[in-house]
Amino acid sequence: MLQSNRKGILRNAVLAGTVLWMAGMATASEGGASVYPAGVETVMPGRMPGDGQTMLLEFNNFYQANELSDGSGHALLPGFHLRVAAWAPKLVHNWGLHVLGGSLVSTAALPLVYIHLDAPFGRGDKAGISNPDLETLVAYKKGSLHWWYGLDGYTPGFSYNKNDLVNIGQHNYAVAPTAAFTYLPDHGRDEISSKFQFIHNYIDGATNYQSGNEFIWEFDGMRSITKAVAVGFNGYYYQQTSNDMQNGLIYAGGNRGRNTEFGPEIRCHFSHYAMILKYEKDFLTENRPVGNAIWLQFGIPLSSHHD
Repeated sequence: MLQSNRKGILRNAVLAGTVLWMAGMATASEGGASVYPAGVETVMPGRMPGDGQTMLLEFNNFYQANELSDGSGHALLPGFHLRVAAWAPKLVHNWGLHVLGGSLVSTAALPLVYIHLDAPFGRGDKAGISNPDLETLVAYKKGSLHWWYGLDGYTPGFSYNKNDLVNIGQHNYAVAPTAAFTYLPDHGRDEISSKFQFIHNYIDGATNYQSGNEFIWEFDGMRSITKAVAVGFNGYYYQQTSNDMQNGLIYAGGNRGRNTEFGPEIRCHFSHYAMILKYEKDFLTENRPVGNAIWLQFGIPLSSHHD
């Protein structure tokens, strides 16, 4: 029985790397993962395109983990190797409509993910579309401060089989009240940003499993060293705030995940385009893999409209 329970816990936890919205590496909940890949949006998350403008954001990610943490933060077993590669485009469009004193903005993201797992209890590979993300928000700007608030909606991943060792994305719907700010003092030479969201997961009909609610705080701080280059730090804090449930009962003591990631980042501007390279390492981890992530991100303006 103990061996069976451990195998189930391991199978759940390994999928923490399979979610990337841009590469889903979030944390516990069903499969040890989340519909949102914490750590993806740390750079200027509060800044939105101007009225009538459209922006393409493109996220590339590689995540690796060679350790699996239990609920006390201890390594669960040797021989665990998880590798995840992901590519995710995100469209951001400002409709030019003024609502509640701000501007109405819509976003849509579609993550494509490849995962490889090699562990004592099995080996598997899979590629596919993870959890799509649709969002509506109201954006504001006053001087050096940019901010917004809105609602994210996540749909199930496109490729799912409850009997597979690995899956791409979560097989449930979720909604998340979300807010962010970006402060650009000293004529934009400095940046201080944060993004907050609280994810409510609905039940997975295939497994009768409901992941607990999740709080995610993403952040960064940067300083320009030239007109085109800025350097700084980025990271996130993740905490599952309620228990996982299956068939109406608390699953595995609640299976609550926790994680902190932190690391350096660099941002480069080329005319109107931006490129970001960043690194994030896991700390204070519970009920999920422990590893590190490399992100390469691009921001590309697609169109603009001027009144």
